Parts: sequence; structure tokens; C-alpha cells
Amino acid sequence: MSQGAAPHNPMIPARGAGAVRVWLLIVAAMVYGMILVGGATRLTDSGLSITEWKPLLGAIPPMNDADWALAFEKYRTMTAQFHQVNPDMDMAGFQSIYWWEWGHRQLGRFIGVVFLIPLIVFIATGRTTKALRPHLFALFALGGLQGLIGWWMVASGVNSELTTVAPYRLMTHFGLALLIIAYCFWLWLDLGAKRPDAPRQAFSWASALGWLVALQMLLGALVAGLDAGRGYTDWPMMGGVFVPKAMWTLEPWWRNLFENEATTQFLHRMTAYTLLAVGVIAAWRFRAAKGLGFNLLAGLLVAQSALGIATLMHAAPLDMALTHQGLGVLVVLAAVRLTWRTRLEPRGAAAASIEGAVPGPAA
Repeated sequence: MSQGAAPHNPMIPARGAGAVRVWLLIVAAMVYGMILVGGATRLTDSGLSITEWKPLLGAIPPMNDADWALAFEKYRTMTAQFHQVNPDMDMAGFQSIYWWEWGHRQLGRFIGVVFLIPLIVFIATGRTTKALRPHLFALFALGGLQGLIGWWMVASGVNSELTTVAPYRLMTHFGLALLIIAYCFWLWLDLGAKRPDAPRQAFSWASALGWLVALQMLLGALVAGLDAGRGYTDWPMMGGVFVPKAMWTLEPWWRNLFENEATTQFLHRMTAYTLLAVGVIAAWRFRAAKGLGFNLLAGLLVAQSALGIATLMHAAPLDMALTHQGLGVLVVLAAVRLTWRTRLEPRGAAAASIEGAVPGPAA
């Protein structure tokens, strides 16, 4: 951030802003890792291996043969997944899926510690501001809520007929993780990034792209939760036709939007086409406005689309599916950055900090 703009931003503390920014970036990176570990946990069908939620004591894994036998017995008796998917699983197989889920939960606990301790230190040493603290408290609350939603998600597959977690609960869990990482990144930008001049129309296009990216990521979570990416592996057709016949077979009709493999994958594809088209058009429209990020986002969308098609046609193997998910998060961050860089200055700040600035290039 330029020296002239600093006094006009109530978010930035008088000292320690750099340390707070590094901390936020570390938390965002850890949440990114959490998303990837969560994806691997889902793809290996490991999420139901721990059938209880113990926020503190759950950090201690089974320590002896008796503990392992008890954990395995709970999985056998409390999940339909064991009986319908893994009836021949032995202890070694159970331990392999247990460690994925335990690692996912443990990383969540570790992120909480990494967030809370520096937060206390920053507040105690005057490295926050009145305007910044509510955002940091909100982030901490969202992290706690994420733990609750994580268990709400897992609970859908415990003592139920489901062999996996409910897709809409997975979507909620994944969506909140994206919100947390985007929030961290937005605050990181607020605390020191430079905002270039932008045409007034750019913010509307950036906002539209941001909402489309969010919708596409949520649809992707539904596709993942239903394993729909392995159901229709031909492209550009689905089962030999453009619009699959099975799209509206569930009753009532709205269940198809959340529980029908054909419907969710079709909507995911159509939103991808729309998003790619809008992204490329926006990059062309604002080609004269340098440094905003339209080109970056369009490039990532092209790469993500190509990777998505390849992942689909290979029936979503673990490595390609995780890469597709990881690149999707980068698309989200690029959309957040674009929105931040094109938004209008807060009232009064623009005149005070960039008085006399030359308007950005016309669209």
C-alpha cells in the first residue's frame, strides 16, 4: 500500500500490519491445505471412519489394539458404508481410512490454535484496530462453525442408510471453507495491497464473475458428494445425449437439484460454459485496463475447464480430482482479488488518497 493511503484506512494498525498480513496468509494457506486433505478424505471414502465428534479428546488417536478394535467395531455397527461398500475390510484397511479422517480433523484443530494464539497476542500488543477486530472475531467464529458443520456432515452417514455423507451437507462444509479462505485473503488485501485505477463498469463484471465462480464451486461440491463425476464420462455429451434423460426422475422435483447425479453434473457443465464465456468476454472488454486481473482469471478458467474435462473423461482419479479442486480454489482467490481491485473506494477515501488521479482506461 502506498504511504499516502495508509492514514485513510481504519483497518490498518499503526504498527504490526505486516505481521498480521503474514498471519492471515498463513491461515489461508492452511485452510487451502485443509481443503485438499478434505478432498482426499472424500475420494478415499474415509469420512465416516470416525463415528463420534470429540473436539478435544478426539485429538488422541487409538493407542493400542483394544482402542483400534473399538473404533473398528463402531464403524462396522454404525455405518451402512461398511456393510454395503466395505464388507470385507480388515483392520489394516480400516486404519488407512481412519488416518485420513483423523488427519483432516487434526489439521482443523491446528488451524484453530494457529489462529487464536496470534489473535490474542495481536490484540494485547495493539496490533489491531477497532475496525479490524470485528472481522478477525468473525473469522474465528466461522472457524468454530466449520467444525460444527463438519460433524453435521459426517453425522448424516452415521446410523443412517447413507453410504456417504449427504451431498448438500458436503456442499455447505466446502462452501464455508471457501468463504473462510476468501475472507482471509480479502483482509490481507485490505491491509496493504495496492488498488489500481479501474473503469467504473469493471466492478459489475468482476462481481458477476465472482458470483458465477461461487455457484460453480458449490455445484462442484454436489457433483463430488454424489460421485457424479464418475457417472457420465463422455464429453460434450452425457450418456450419448446433450441433455441426459435422467435429469428429472426424482420426486419432488427439487430433489434433483441436490441428489440427482445427472442433474448436478449437467448444471455443473452449463455453469462452467457460462463462466468461461463471461470470463473471456470480460478479459477482452477490459483488455486496455492493465493490472486488474481479468486476464489472470480468464487464463485460470481456461485451464480449469480443460482440466475438468480431462478429469471427467478419466472418471475422476484421485490425483486429477484433487488437482481440479486445488485449481478451483485458486480461481476463487483470483475472483476475490479481481473484485477487490475493481471495487469503488469507500466514501471520502478516494478523494483524500488519490486526489487528481487520472481515470483508468475506457472499456
